[in-house]
Order: sequence, then C-alpha cells, then structure tokens
Amino acid sequence: MKHIFGLVGAMALSGAAVAQVPPTLVSGAAQRQGMAITVYNDDLALVKEQRKINLPAGPSWLSLREVSAKMRPETALLRAVSGSPITLVEQNFDFDLLTPAKLLEKYVGREVTVLRTHPTTGAETSEKATVLATNGGTVLRFANRIEAGVPGRIVFDSVPANLRDRPTLSVLLEAAGGEQSVELSYLTGGLSWRADYVSNLSADGKQMNLSGWVTLTNNSGSAYTDATLQLVAGNVNRVRPPQAMMAAMPAPAPRAKVAESVAQESLMDYHLYSFERPTSVAENQTKQLALLSASDIAVKREYVLPGGEYYYRDRFGELGQKLKPQVFISFDNKGAQLGKPLPAGVVRVYAKDSKGAAQFVGEDRISHTAKNENVRLKLGEAFDITADRKQTSYKKLADNLIETAYQVELRNAKDEAVTVRVVEPLPGDWEVVQESIKSSKESARVNVWNVELPAGGKTVLTYSVRVKW
Repeated sequence: MKHIFGLVGAMALSGAAVAQVPPTLVSGAAQRQGMAITVYNDDLALVKEQRKINLPAGPSWLSLREVSAKMRPETALLRAVSGSPITLVEQNFDFDLLTPAKLLEKYVGREVTVLRTHPTTGAETSEKATVLATNGGTVLRFANRIEAGVPGRIVFDSVPANLRDRPTLSVLLEAAGGEQSVELSYLTGGLSWRADYVSNLSADGKQMNLSGWVTLTNNSGSAYTDATLQLVAGNVNRVRPPQAMMAAMPAPAPRAKVAESVAQESLMDYHLYSFERPTSVAENQTKQLALLSASDIAVKREYVLPGGEYYYRDRFGELGQKLKPQVFISFDNKGAQLGKPLPAGVVRVYAKDSKGAAQFVGEDRISHTAKNENVRLKLGEAFDITADRKQTSYKKLADNLIETAYQVELRNAKDEAVTVRVVEPLPGDWEVVQESIKSSKESARVNVWNVELPAGGKTVLTYSVRVKW
C-alpha cells in the first residue's frame, strides 16, 4: 500500500510538471538587430527582421510585438540564425487591438466600477455594475437598477490577455536556452509602391529631362526603421479568396540626384530594385525616394486625329466639326542614361512658358517598360489644330458591298508647320479606291494618312473606301 501511495504521489508531481504554464517572453522593436522589406506593386510586402533574445531552456511563449497589423499569419516563419536550433510548437497572431470600445466589449458579463463626480460638490462616488451589452450602446446592471449609456467613468480591473496594444505574434517554442538571434519573416498587406516620373521639356519641345521617383506607402500598422529596401516591378500571381475575385496639381519636383544607390537586376521574370541606403518608413506615411535621373532625352511630338469604324457601315452627313487632334510625345528607353527597365507609373510633363516658369501640360500612365522599348505619352488635345470630317457619298454596290467617300479638312493656327496622323479603323474587307494623299495600311483594320499642315494654313484630305462584309 505504501508503494501505491508513493506511485500516486509521483504521478501527481509529474502531472503538475506537465501542467506547468511555460514562461512568457516579450520582444519589442528595441531588440531588432536588422530589418529588410521587399515591396511588391500589389499591396504586398515580404518583411524579414532579426531580433536578439535570451531564451530559457525548454518550452516558452515568445511574444513578438510591433509586427505588421496586416500580417498574413500563415506565412510567418521564425528560425534561429545563431545559437541552438529552436522548435516551433504553436503560434497565434493577436491583432485585436486595445481600444475603449474593445475593452468594454470584452467585459460583457463581467463586473466593472463606475465612478461619478457630483457636478456641484465635486465629490466622487463609486458603484459596481455588470456589463450586459455593448451593441449599439452600453447597458449596465447595478444592484438595484439597469442603466443604458455610460453614466460616468468606467474602471476595469485588468486588460484581457487577448487584447494587445500593438499587433503581436505569439509563438510557443522549445529551445536549448541562452542568448541567440532569431529571424522572423512574413508576408503582409498594407505596403505598396508605385513609380512617379517628372518630365521637363525644353523650350522647343524636342528634348526633355526625366526624373523618376518611388512613392512608398505604409498602411500596415507598423513602422520599419533603418530597413534595407527592395522593390519588385512586375505582376506576381497570388492566390486570392473567392470573394476577392468577384486636388491640387503638384509643382514640378526637383531633379533627382541619383548616384549609383539604386541597383537593378532581373528576378525570374520580374525586376528587382535595391536601395543601398537604409530607409525608415513610419506608420501611415508616404515616402518618396529617387529612382533615376536622365537629361537631354530626344523627344518626338505627334498629333493624331482618330476615326470611328461605325461611319463605314451606313449613310451619314457631318461626322464632326472643330475636332481636336490628340497630342502625344514619345521617347526611346535606351542610351547611357536610360536603357533600363522602367516600372509602371504616372509620367507628369511640364513645359516652360515665355518667362521660363514650368507649367503642367499633361500626364499619362505607362506600364512596365523594358529597356530599348518606345514610351508614348498622351498629353491632351491640340488647341490650335482643328478638323471637320464629313461623308460625301454613299453607294450600295451589292447586298454586302458598299463604297463611301469622305472629306477631312484640317486647319493649323500655329506659327509652325505640323503633321497630323489621320487614323481610320475600317471594318470588313476593305480597300482604298481613291485618295488625295497617299496612305499606309498599318494593319488589317487600320489605315493612316499623314497630313502636312502649313503654318497658319489648311489641308483637305479626300478619300473613298470600298467595304465588303
């Protein structure tokens, strides 16, 4: 019997040891040794940070504070980079942040202390109450009544364990013990970047200076201090939840003085931009970093008068008066200063007035552009160039064959000669049977006339087309 009691006692002690709660360690931003962030275009970033932590031997809870509030917890990985290996058992991401409303909500069914101050005497009284509900308002039950609303200041005994003042990743791990460095990596939303470009045209509009900027936005709920920054340009495929499938104009930015501080390299089928200088990005901050700077880039200006396929199908008269050609500028992404992949972004173009002041003249968005490709920007519509277009004849030669003629009168009020590209999309099987200016067939659906306009003069383009359906 004595042996039996001894065995039971040993088992009880063993059970107590098993049931012992592992110690909890808290690691904040002060323990960071280094940080690196790789930001993608589509509200996604890879965060890597190293922390120096003194871990006890055996199991323990490690609370990693000040991580991103928009962390994707399934991507979080903690590993030892120095010292003994660690074994991960469990991890929890606590993003239920402490607010007065959240604290009151967690106390539903629990007792709080209500403090009131007498408006005349200033005397303070306290009373116990139980929180019955917080939906749409607060309901409290006192010893002899129930009140709705908050009648005074509410005092809470403590903060519930699952409410955090900062986003926290809690990890249950086993370690050999001792001080060591660990690396935490995870994917997060709330971090994104885009490219913004500023183009300053020369007085004659034939050259430009181009500055490129990275605009980095941090809405992730965490700050990143002295981080090594890398940016990925390209469209990375991501698995999305099923439901997700269903002001003032800024002044020209100064030219960026870019040293060899932004390195560019290929990464699979994307492009990776690396900044040599560490970068700090505060929470809820937008930051701009210089990306590139190039000067004296050759620019071509182009005027385009687009047409419409619909008026080749039926009988019409006037097709438009005082039509405005579109204005484009273009340049080649090549040479010693450019000749590198340009991330997608908005190019804002400025030109100098007669007093030398830069004035905004238009903007356009470019897609990811490889080196040696042509970049074409639409600035707006020409003011001093107008056109009248009309259909002059319509003949039905057969049930599926028509011949129709047009006149386009173009006028130029500028002090210089210009060339306007008249671009006509044509349906069916077509051929030009008469034209006053020689055209070129750019594709199976598009025909183009390059119409030269003298300074202060006009030119009339006439043509007829036979269309078979």
